[in-house]
Amino acid sequence: MKKYIYILLATTLMACGTQEKKEETVTKLPSEWIKNATIYEVNVRQYTEDGSLAAFEERLPKLKELGVDVLWFMPIQPIGKLNRKAVGDTFVQDLATPDYDKYWGSPYSISDYTAVNPRYGTVADFKRIIKKCHDMEMYVILDWVGNHTAWDNTWVTEHPEWYTHDSTGKITDPIGDDGISWGWTDVADLNYDNKDMRAEMIKSMQFWVEECDLDGFRCDVAMEVPTDFWNEARVVLDKVKPMFMLAESETHKPDQFESAFDAYYGWEMHHVFNKLYKGEVNTSEIIRVMTEKDSINGTKAFPMNMITNHDENSWNGTIDERLGESWKAMAVLSYSLRGLPLIYNGQEVGLKHRLSFFGKDQIDWDSPEANQFFEFYKIMNELKANKALAVDSKIEFNPSFTTDDIITIDRGDKAAYRFMIKLNGSTASIKEADLDPTIGYNIVFTDRYEDETGDLAKWGFIVLKKKL
Repeated sequence: MKKYIYILLATTLMACGTQEKKEETVTKLPSEWIKNATIYEVNVRQYTEDGSLAAFEERLPKLKELGVDVLWFMPIQPIGKLNRKAVGDTFVQDLATPDYDKYWGSPYSISDYTAVNPRYGTVADFKRIIKKCHDMEMYVILDWVGNHTAWDNTWVTEHPEWYTHDSTGKITDPIGDDGISWGWTDVADLNYDNKDMRAEMIKSMQFWVEECDLDGFRCDVAMEVPTDFWNEARVVLDKVKPMFMLAESETHKPDQFESAFDAYYGWEMHHVFNKLYKGEVNTSEIIRVMTEKDSINGTKAFPMNMITNHDENSWNGTIDERLGESWKAMAVLSYSLRGLPLIYNGQEVGLKHRLSFFGKDQIDWDSPEANQFFEFYKIMNELKANKALAVDSKIEFNPSFTTDDIITIDRGDKAAYRFMIKLNGSTASIKEADLDPTIGYNIVFTDRYEDETGDLAKWGFIVLKKKL
């Protein structure tokens, strides 16, 4: 028997995904399709050589094969030229030779909310992609930047009262509560005390739903925008069609999850994954964070769990840099904990490159290990389709098989369907026989487990399904 087992019992997964009884819903959901979804983040600029929507469209069948359900597009709107960032805090306009073809700028500096960046294509291209996604039973959400705009957005000159002003009357970039700039000097801060601006912002969001049949929004720095605005926007948008709303926020404003948002960023858990690999915490920290977040957000919302995203990849390092050989274990946790898992484009082929945030870059889709990573995430997405791993399914941390090094997660209804995920969150090999949870279960998926000796190696895991 090989030391590293990599198996998938496909028939078992299909059976438990289609024959199990429906569990009582304990979490509010915008639509049934989100219950077992995997979110996939699309950075259009870096996806292909020309960075267009049309080129991305050609890869839709591959994403369907991967098994993702929701495509989250980073902002696709035109990017401002005025104060566009090049490298660090340097503006393109201040370079000896300004090169706007090389430096595309931050996607979060939007000059027109209801248009598509000409580099990417047209609104018709995006509309066609959404139609194809729907035909393939995938859904689409768009990154929404409601906190600020580009400096050359027409709103700046036509409606300066829609922006935040300093004591001298000048429009400001986003400023923290301490009065210090965040450093986002390429954007102008919006004033949510202005009712006309709010109305136009909602109208702009409504455009994408009505024109393109969009399914929801991922809302940038959602906690910096008043909750009553999001509540108002949600009511208007839901009248067009039921929305899925994801907040780039966590527990900053719990009231945002009363009615405006369905899901939030699992930022703290993400940081726990990084710390666990470094040996700075043990598995008890996972239990603490999930318990704490549930006590704050309750059953009103669920987290999006992740081991990377566009910010982490560009600014804090690749998965390989931050998680090393523990990447599979941390990915399994992102799928096993309550919530939705995220895949950032390139993650499924083992991206080992920090993609440029302001410039044009490209994902290497043909790395030697690409297929290994793709098959791993394909398996995880098939597992995620099971009722036991739905966002509204029960989660318990099994005390009988949990130590500082081992975490054992029970998911699903004990009588009808049940999954158990056991993971070694340490660098030491653990004798599985000493903590054997397999009685009454079938092994579905495992890595770094030796069944002859019962050893669960460092960062090893076992996914089990209860025998019925």
